[in-house]
Amino acid sequence: MPSTDPGATFTEHAGGLEWTGEHETLRVEPWGPDAVRVRATLGPIRDDIPGALLERPAGRAEITVPDLTGLTVFANGLGSPTDPVPPARLVNGRLTAELTVDGRLRFVRTDDGRELLAERRAHFWWPGTRVHTPVGHGYRRLEQHFAAYEGERLYGLGQHQQGRLDRKGTVLDLVQRNTEISIPFALSNRGYGLLWNSPAVGRVELVETGTRWVADAARQIDYWITAGDTPADILRSYADATGHAPEMPEWGTGFWQCKLRYRTQDELLAVAREHKRRGLPMSVIVADFFHWTRLGDWRFDPAEWPDPAAMVRELAELGIKLMVSIWPSVNQSSENYDELARRGLFAANEFGTAAHATWVDKGADHRITVSFLDPTNPATRAFVWEKVRANYQSLGINLWWLDACEPEMKPAHPANLRYHAGQGQEVANLYPREIARTFHEGMASSGDTDGMSFSRSAWAGSQRYGTAVWSGDIGTDFAALRAQIAAGLSIGISGIPWWTTDIGGFHGGDPDDPAYREVLVRWFQFGAFCPIFRLHGFRLPWLPLGGAMTGGPNEVWSYGEEAYDIMARYLAVRERIRPYVGEQMRTAAREGLPVMRPLFLEFPDDDRAWTVADQFLLGPDLLVAPVTEAGATSREVYLPAGATWTCAWTGETRPGGATVVLDAPLDRIPLLLRDEARLPIAGE
Repeated sequence: MPSTDPGATFTEHAGGLEWTGEHETLRVEPWGPDAVRVRATLGPIRDDIPGALLERPAGRAEITVPDLTGLTVFANGLGSPTDPVPPARLVNGRLTAELTVDGRLRFVRTDDGRELLAERRAHFWWPGTRVHTPVGHGYRRLEQHFAAYEGERLYGLGQHQQGRLDRKGTVLDLVQRNTEISIPFALSNRGYGLLWNSPAVGRVELVETGTRWVADAARQIDYWITAGDTPADILRSYADATGHAPEMPEWGTGFWQCKLRYRTQDELLAVAREHKRRGLPMSVIVADFFHWTRLGDWRFDPAEWPDPAAMVRELAELGIKLMVSIWPSVNQSSENYDELARRGLFAANEFGTAAHATWVDKGADHRITVSFLDPTNPATRAFVWEKVRANYQSLGINLWWLDACEPEMKPAHPANLRYHAGQGQEVANLYPREIARTFHEGMASSGDTDGMSFSRSAWAGSQRYGTAVWSGDIGTDFAALRAQIAAGLSIGISGIPWWTTDIGGFHGGDPDDPAYREVLVRWFQFGAFCPIFRLHGFRLPWLPLGGAMTGGPNEVWSYGEEAYDIMARYLAVRERIRPYVGEQMRTAAREGLPVMRPLFLEFPDDDRAWTVADQFLLGPDLLVAPVTEAGATSREVYLPAGATWTCAWTGETRPGGATVVLDAPLDRIPLLLRDEARLPIAGE
């Protein structure tokens, strides 16, 4: 039956638009040019739930609220065809939000009214577009439903290992795991970007019949949407909303040497000296885990590292920085455990003690329990930084490898955790970002602007804390290498410009196996054109987990003369293009554009460019086509339309808009330069 009472109200609120109906409050606010933030909850809107967005920028939107007095409204909220109920509108630059009297949102382009995205009812009667299902203690299982569109493609959403660039047709868990990084930002080829501004554990379903975002236990729906004429416009707006990366220090664009693990000061220095003796470049070398006395002491073991200050000085004279591994877990035998526990600086269990995993640490011949820091607590961040400052930074170290920071709890039950920032299921995905924040803010407080952190996980906004990310403990075959291309492109779209992999993969690889040597060479070629160029891995033969463990050799001379000659060549190529890489890092800081770019970012009008997942652009001008098949000596390469392309090795020029077959012997990765761009790839 129709009613003259719409059962809902529109109001303007602090420059935004608010709707209330059936106990739900929905607020739409301008949040940067061409963007709005949407929040919805049962009851009043909350401002105390953490997210990724920075403070609301200054700016005003044009708001139109209809007069509902006397209008006939039907149960579906639409009114009769002859007596329609007009929507409220909020116009903010390129984006217009339309809000119906029954609380449904539709986002359109302001200039032509083209629909970008619209909320969709789950059912014509119940539930609606937004679902709030109680799960106890004031928390709810939240669902946000959107329409699906034929031909839509969706990109970003963090780093995953399926090898897919287009996420449409997938279901992704919103949870942090080793190799799987949850960053809930999606870029659509329809001209919008959407950030699910919630660190809650859940999932997103990007299926043919609709899109559904789910938080398993949270208190408020919160998302941000922006419109742009190009993908680059969208990414610029996203960076403005969540934070820009700082400029990468110049040394960061060089070669990083790492293995699992250099056990002593002498081992590490011997590798650095040999690199320099051979005339090979190196910018960073790593002291991996178990360099400590106990997990959570955050200091060198003097039995293995007797004079770390002298080591740091010698490395600096060689032009090399030392990176140290810092874990967020603490052995109960650590000298810091009791104070951390007494002050409540660990993540707390809801149903037990603050013991979250087991570990084989130094000083024990059996597994012991460890507890994980709560980096969402400012007091925890201050405590950890003071220990790190005293034990590492005072030696001249300012490069931090933040390993196992998903965090690597086992079992991982976020419902059984409580953080300073909130209940585990509602805030767990924040963890890696807040660990990075610990070190970024600590260095800033000491005036140190030349350092950075290196993390196995991230969340939206991690980039503003100057953290680089690598793709975790991946496999060591060509399938794993292929997956890294889409992984790196996706995390770049998700706002993280500083990214890399373990060259050669992590889990295994025999340095004496010719088949693995081929994988390593091809991976090394790919790595030379990643934002960060880093060799790492747990090579055969393995030793069991514990303080004595190390992997096999993992230096460029460890794989035979042929592989060495090729890798030395690419070390030299990377050195020659470092000024170009540095320029792209500055662009990333200034504009929020990734260093490693999908083809469509530069060529959005080329439909084929949106489908290529096995090539990328390093910056705007260098097309990189890694070889990811065993035994391959050539590969097909798509040349985007709208440019001419010159082979960096031969100088041969080809028109864009075509697929070509290029030679790729073992010592060559296909590289092409755009239009008039010139880079000293071949040594000219």
